[in-house]
Amino acid sequence: MNQQGTIMETLGIETIHLSADRVVCTMPVDGRTRQPFGLLHGGASVVLAETAASLGTFANIDQEQEYAVGMEINANHLRSVADGQVTATAVPLHRGRTTMVWDIKITDDKDRLICVSRCTVAIRKKPS
Repeated sequence: MNQQGTIMETLGIETIHLSADRVVCTMPVDGRTRQPFGLLHGGASVVLAETAASLGTFANIDQEQEYAVGMEINANHLRSVADGQVTATAVPLHRGRTTMVWDIKITDDKDRLICVSRCTVAIRKKPS
């Protein structure tokens, strides 16, 4: 999958593990992902969560015939982070024909939970 020129490249998101049952992605906490007060921006956490859910859905579909797009996401930010790296781990809660729902937990370098998210991803047929 080409990540050049995408938000993944811009924010430094890397995929560590990708399977149909689990996705692990990391993202640095630096000038690209901090808000003006020096902490990880909640929006950056949401981008990381949706990225993991979308990649997981991609791993579950017929990639020749279908594509995945985020449909809904929520996030609870539980702890602030000022530096280091955060890790998102996504697991599927529901695998349907037209949607998948993912549970995503984001942790810091000390394995402390900083954000929990749930993301619904739509599965669409590619145009012929």
